[in-house]
Amino acid sequence: MKHNKIFITASLLIVLVAAACTKKLDEVVPQSSISKDQALKDPNAARTLYYGTYGLFRSYASTFQQLGEMRGDTWVDGLFTESVDGGLQNLYRHNISSLNVPFNNWGGLYNLLYNFNNVIKIIPQTPLPEAEKTRILAEVHGLRAYVYYTMLRTWGAVPLNTEPVATLTNTAETYKPRTGADSIMLQVKADIAKSLDLFGTATPVSTDKRVVWSKLATLVLKGDVFIWSGTHMGGGAADFTTAKAALLEVRNLQGANLNLQANYRDIFDPTKKVNNAEMIFAINYELQQAQLTFFGNYSVNSIQANTLSFSQAATPTVSSVYPYVNGANRVGMNQAMITRLTSGLADQRISNSFRVMYSNAAPFAIRGVMLTKYLGTVAGTSQIYNNDYPIYRYADVLLLLAEAKTKLGEDPSAEINAIRLRAYGSGYTPFVSGSQTANMNAILEEDLREFIGEGKRWFSLRRAGDAYTYANINPAYLSPSSTAKFLLPLSLTMLNADPLLTQTAGY
Repeated sequence: MKHNKIFITASLLIVLVAAACTKKLDEVVPQSSISKDQALKDPNAARTLYYGTYGLFRSYASTFQQLGEMRGDTWVDGLFTESVDGGLQNLYRHNISSLNVPFNNWGGLYNLLYNFNNVIKIIPQTPLPEAEKTRILAEVHGLRAYVYYTMLRTWGAVPLNTEPVATLTNTAETYKPRTGADSIMLQVKADIAKSLDLFGTATPVSTDKRVVWSKLATLVLKGDVFIWSGTHMGGGAADFTTAKAALLEVRNLQGANLNLQANYRDIFDPTKKVNNAEMIFAINYELQQAQLTFFGNYSVNSIQANTLSFSQAATPTVSSVYPYVNGANRVGMNQAMITRLTSGLADQRISNSFRVMYSNAAPFAIRGVMLTKYLGTVAGTSQIYNNDYPIYRYADVLLLLAEAKTKLGEDPSAEINAIRLRAYGSGYTPFVSGSQTANMNAILEEDLREFIGEGKRWFSLRRAGDAYTYANINPAYLSPSSTAKFLLPLSLTMLNADPLLTQTAGY
């Protein structure tokens, strides 16, 4: 049975056959779709295929955020005003087993990978100008590397597929075993190398919105990946050196168009997206397109907002400050974390990431926190969630570079102090390099404060190393002696649907 449709709809969402799909491929192609023949003949159809890559990538933003954030230490057993979100609680409590699998079917990420594979296969055959084809391929190889890297960090060994699905005659053809983590890492690094080769020798800094993958994004990903492989996969100093070189290439471009924003709030301001100096790659959200609504559980509903205040007094009520916000409050920080983040010198990252909510009646007890980083703008009487969601920004460059230096036994104080200066102003306490453990702990403290809600904390702890992960996660939920694991299991549904799959070790 021939499958001659490419899976891109007018709304830029893609539907693909899953690994255990028993339907015919033609049955899952959207009615509003572009045929492969169209893409091969019409450059605008080919561009629509390319644009769809970003549309589908955006639809997985919530998955990326949860995979990278919710198993960390930021949101564990927090204070919140409504009933708990049970799924997210299972993540931060590491209540995970073969019978309690948080992300079935690989989080759906193979839909995204199959789309990338189609783009990489089809774009070279289209009538697009050669320079445009090269740029598109450079971007998509970088995006594919990012997704496989995310999956490697989450499941370890995963099925490797770099070819599009062209024909399918029976269900058995969808079966695919897990490929070893070392081979997945080789594929990630190969895609990074291909992306950089296709981008060429120039390293331009975009002055537009940073919402398409770029050479800068590939270089930051390279630094991230090689620190991971140096820490966890035997790469050691050689990989840390490679990571450092990639990150220094980005840092050496620091200037008016690439830098830390002096005002932390400006990074996320929906009115300041064009030539946002700090952003390197972000997922785009706009009015009359998609909105960044998946942080609803970190806000508050309009009824409770009338009974809550942002100070230990009756006013100002939350509803008076944010009259049109109407979400929920099912995820929060515990008192120890609130105290840790709000004590000491005023940190503009904290004041521009969340606000503590109190009862507006005596004794004005803390009721929870409201994540304000992604509240967007007001249009008339509506809250519009049109912040872009960062994947990489210049602060990542500095903290990743500090980590690479630390693991090479070098001094990371320049990068840590650049982060602290922006956070605290001229009155900050400069960091002085010490032992490798002290340096790494300092980096992780800045990481905690810098990236609240950005889907990075769990992966940052893991990349630092097992000892740092155990040191920061509540040992009741994750410790060397617990049954909890770093990697996620597969569901029984997945194992039953594909006889070539095996369960994650330890489950």
